[in-house]
Amino acid sequence: MRLTPTYGCAFGCLLVPFLVGVSAAEESEDRAFKPREQAAIRFSEHLIADNYAYAYGIAAADLDDDGDLDVTSADYTPHNKLYLFENDSKGTFTRHLIQQDDPERLERHMVGDVDGDGDLDVVIVKNLRGHLLWFENNGSPTDGKLWKRHVITTDLPGAYDVALADFNGDGHLDVAASSWVLGNQFAWFENDGPPAAGEWKKHLIEQDAPETRTMRAADFDGDGDADLLGTIRQASEVVWYENRSPADTVTWTKHVIDGESVCPAHGNPADMDGDGDLDVVMALGFYFRPGSEDPKASQAREDNQIVWYENDDPTAGPWKKHVIGAKFDDAFEAVAADLDGDGDIDVAATSWRNPGRVAWFENRGDPRGRWTRHLLKENWRSANQVIIADLNGDGRLDIVACAERGSVELRWWRNEGRP
Repeated sequence: MRLTPTYGCAFGCLLVPFLVGVSAAEESEDRAFKPREQAAIRFSEHLIADNYAYAYGIAAADLDDDGDLDVTSADYTPHNKLYLFENDSKGTFTRHLIQQDDPERLERHMVGDVDGDGDLDVVIVKNLRGHLLWFENNGSPTDGKLWKRHVITTDLPGAYDVALADFNGDGHLDVAASSWVLGNQFAWFENDGPPAAGEWKKHLIEQDAPETRTMRAADFDGDGDADLLGTIRQASEVVWYENRSPADTVTWTKHVIDGESVCPAHGNPADMDGDGDLDVVMALGFYFRPGSEDPKASQAREDNQIVWYENDDPTAGPWKKHVIGAKFDDAFEAVAADLDGDGDIDVAATSWRNPGRVAWFENRGDPRGRWTRHLLKENWRSANQVIIADLNGDGRLDIVACAERGSVELRWWRNEGRP
């Protein structure tokens, strides 16, 4: 069995030869606290596809088994499609269809070998309708045929985010999912093999959790099984669920990483301090509506942050919070990896509508200290999901993001290294 994590073109890409770096104001701020021993890395911006109806849900994985990373991207009503952008190994993409005519909100998804046949399939939410689906890779994913569609469940109202892992240790990839405001729950779905033989058994993890968002699988306590990371936005909770699986029964114990920060949205596990255990990087503050009376919104700029939580004793929360980027309005999602190749972990993040941005945050060697923000794109309305992956095979990690209403695009930022 192969599980490939996601880091997760209108018939040829428009390449935009625009080098993106740090603004003059940010450069000035940097010099005030740290002299530059070397210049920061630069990124060039490239359009993969535009003219979406609503772009949300991306992943990167080698779906055609040719040694490079392809990109999947969802496009919902009225297009109702799931795309595969085939990579030519240099970051130029050809668009193929995985699915079409699937009404309403195909969105966030993950890639993994669901049926154990050696190639990578796609597990995706169908938001609003409450479905989880998986699309079967027949081994020839770019042959022009739609992938075979399978239903995991129709019982997850507002299905929102997914994670893949073998939660019960039986050798099959299971699925965990969140359910947004229509379901307010976390659940996992048992793949008892064969996965195409009807709907999967549903197991509730937590219900009556107001607005579940993030769902990610990782071993936070180092005991060898897959735990779960989640956010409950309207309860202001970042949580992890400890997988405690005696014999054939999977049970979960909830631990609160942060129960105070307002409006946690989307984050991911990463070893931020290099101590061998998994910490969490997170975006806080979405949805930001200063001056409004909306009780579900964040009101203060100080609540809008990119942060990381330090895993010291994972069951003894709350975890210590470290601020990476302050006053990052409408912070939506954060992911982490060593972008500049200096041996420490950097962060890429999006902000949604105020004003809509993609940025990366440079770790200056001490993740508990001050970070440097580099803006890649601004005024990109409704920027949402962001992932990190080496799309052109040059050994440097690139950044991929999409934006929905107001922008409706999928773009990537090629890591050009240091000047």
